[in-house]
Amino acid sequence: MLQDYSQKIAAELGLTNRQVSATIGLLEEGATVPFIARYRKEMTSSLDEVEIASIRDRNEQLKELDKRRESILKSLEEQNVLTDKLKKQVEEAETMARLEDIYLPYKPKRRTKATIAREKGLEPLATRIMEQEAFDLQAEAEAYVDQEKEVNSAEEALEGARHIIAEWINENAEVRSRMRDLFMKEGTFRSRVMTGKEEEGAKFKDYFEWEEPVAKAPSHRVLAMRRGEKELVLMLDIAPEEERAIALLEKHFVKGYSPAASQVQLAIKDAYKRLLKPSMETEVRLNTKKKADEEAIRVFAENLRELLLVAPLGQKNVMAIDPGFRTGCKLVCLNAQGRLMHHSTIYPNEPQRKIGESANIVFDLCEKFNIEAVAIGNGTASRETESFFRSLKLPGNPLIVMVNESGASIYSASDVARQEFPDQDLTVRGSVSIGRRLMDPLAELVKLDPKSIGVGQYQHDVDQGNLKQSLDDTVMSCVNRVGVEVNTASKELLTYVSGLGPSLAQNIIDFRNENGPFRERNALKKVPRLGDKAFEQAAGFLRIHNGNNPLDASAVHPERYNIVQRMAADLNCTIPELISDKEKRAQIDLKKYVSETVGLPTLEDIMAELEKPGRDPRQKFEAFSFTEGVNTVEDLKVGMKLPGIVTNVTNFGAFVDIGVHQDGLVHISHLSDNFVSNPAEVVTVQQQVEVTVMEVDIARNRIGLSMKTDPFAQPAPKGSSGGGTKKRREEKEPEGDMASMLQNLKNKFGGR
Repeated sequence: MLQDYSQKIAAELGLTNRQVSATIGLLEEGATVPFIARYRKEMTSSLDEVEIASIRDRNEQLKELDKRRESILKSLEEQNVLTDKLKKQVEEAETMARLEDIYLPYKPKRRTKATIAREKGLEPLATRIMEQEAFDLQAEAEAYVDQEKEVNSAEEALEGARHIIAEWINENAEVRSRMRDLFMKEGTFRSRVMTGKEEEGAKFKDYFEWEEPVAKAPSHRVLAMRRGEKELVLMLDIAPEEERAIALLEKHFVKGYSPAASQVQLAIKDAYKRLLKPSMETEVRLNTKKKADEEAIRVFAENLRELLLVAPLGQKNVMAIDPGFRTGCKLVCLNAQGRLMHHSTIYPNEPQRKIGESANIVFDLCEKFNIEAVAIGNGTASRETESFFRSLKLPGNPLIVMVNESGASIYSASDVARQEFPDQDLTVRGSVSIGRRLMDPLAELVKLDPKSIGVGQYQHDVDQGNLKQSLDDTVMSCVNRVGVEVNTASKELLTYVSGLGPSLAQNIIDFRNENGPFRERNALKKVPRLGDKAFEQAAGFLRIHNGNNPLDASAVHPERYNIVQRMAADLNCTIPELISDKEKRAQIDLKKYVSETVGLPTLEDIMAELEKPGRDPRQKFEAFSFTEGVNTVEDLKVGMKLPGIVTNVTNFGAFVDIGVHQDGLVHISHLSDNFVSNPAEVVTVQQQVEVTVMEVDIARNRIGLSMKTDPFAQPAPKGSSGGGTKKRREEKEPEGDMASMLQNLKNKFGGR
């Protein structure tokens, strides 16, 4: 089936059959997405990771479709109902929905009203009625009255016949396809608050009486309504106008005017209300949930990528502080490799404020460990602790940086932290994590479950399998894009290297501990169970600095070292000279080294690596500080312009940390002076921005922000947008417990 999949996927994704076939082949051989994208460009015509992952996922979907197809064919054959026509229909079905529609009439089912009617011998009557020819309906129905079969009257006979007809209508594949389209294109979400849940479910207030077209509902609102329903606050109905659906069915089944046609009309209404509507509503729920999941997962993955690729401070001696009030601030000192050198507690804040003693401890430790930077977690007491440190003239004038500590507490209680620091308590482990995040965010964040980092929306409501796949893809992509120093990397970081995984990562560390640091990449082949295939997949992403071969510190794959050796030989120089001498590299004619397996894309990558071996693709670190004197929500005033850091990007806007322990929301309508359809096109996680305070709700601890040049300017008059229910749909972006704040923002400053 490989060729069939390739052709279909190529057509769907707008790629060539050769690209897709080569990619599927590499994936089937065990190649990873990062490896294919980086080192097999000639085979795929330089497909990127997104395209390769799309091919992989679609290939798996088609495999599942064929697996289900085989199961259905087997069932039909066992039932002795598999005709050539039916087999052809099953084989030509291109979607799971179509496949299930074809199989529905033959699918083993529980005892239904229709099966009971058949047991009473009423199917011939149903057939006669369905033909809708002229006959004496009453007399025909009375002929089926049979006390032994519990058919006590003509009306009971007609009712049973209608049940059979209703099932035929429900199981008609063409009708189900049309009804599915109707529900998706003309269906409406209708949510209502459950009686007595108004106060308890206040965070879903905007959905207490809400209607919205299925085709236009954004992912975050779909997930919000579903969550409200799950928490028994909302009642959710999904359907088109009933008259429209009934008319569609009547057009398909009713043949003129007759007593029999009237019975068919009654059966249609029963089929729709009792069978088709619940079935279609379930499908719409699944389809809209799937789309909402995909969008939410995409947003989460984009945010995670930006967070993982935040600029690292690098190898510096760091003092890290987990701030607090009552229990003090837990302080640790780390060397340039992130090793814990010292830990203690200081009390610069109330209620146990010991300014002098705390200052002396900090001074002594800065001198003793040659501290180059101070990392302060951004949780409770962070601004107060930051003010204390900035008031000190510390030796060496270390950089003072506020660090996002989201997930640090989860790390400190994890098995990973316990294994790393078995003799330290949670507070020490958390402080170490804060310091290491400043030095290398990627290396530290891979130790956490990505869901605990706090950059998604509705991550607990989406399909957890798909979420894990996407986030694992994202982490692996980031780790391999940056590269991993094999002699210092943790097990968690090595686990995400292409071709490795937890077992081989542990084997590398065990081998490193027993035999000392690796001096060359080829030595990795001595690691137990790390075979040729794993080496091929991993080697290019592993770095060995100051080793025997300078190319081991680069992203040049060992399988291409011979090309660099030829280049050096042709220029009569050594490889180190080739790396250091720009003029020599300028003399290289890449076309001379093109072969059947190596093309210009690979050669250009090699030249880029020779220019900057092992270069870090992340941006250069830039220090950031919040506005002094603005430490709490109470310090905020409408109109203030403040620096901030984006902490999360969603479909309805961005959350920004302005240093007051509560992120503010920049609604999508206030992200730019221009219209914005996708917030991710304007802002990214960890981006430094300037915002204007638009609204402060101290009672609910909520902050409205704007990134517009003149956020208080009156919006231009708008024409009627049409549609809407009790509130204009275009003016609402309710979002769970942020709903009230969002609505306040739009009521005051205008929607998009």
